[in-house]
Amino acid sequence: MTKKSLLLIGAMAMFTLPIASARSYDIALSDPTMVGTTQLAAGQYSVKVEGSNAVFTNEDNYKSVTAPVKIENVAKKFFFNDAATTKKGGVLI
Repeated sequence: MTKKSLLLIGAMAMFTLPIASARSYDIALSDPTMVGTTQLAAGQYSVKVEGSNAVFTNEDNYKSVTAPVKIENVAKKFFFNDAATTKKGGVLI
């Protein structure tokens, strides 16, 4: 390989790295839950963080809902990830 082709491969790897590092989580909702302006039914979901949005995908019917999220960087790592919810009118918000 020439230096030019190695440089091209390196540049392509740098651009695809953020895509490969998108985080995803599996969650279980025990009650109907509001995500943005949409109510999600109870069930299993896969959540993928893409930039400043989270995409919730129902694992039963594969329907997706996108909602804005706030991402905070903290100095130390935590063993668990969690989300705070409040129940209002029988629906978690």
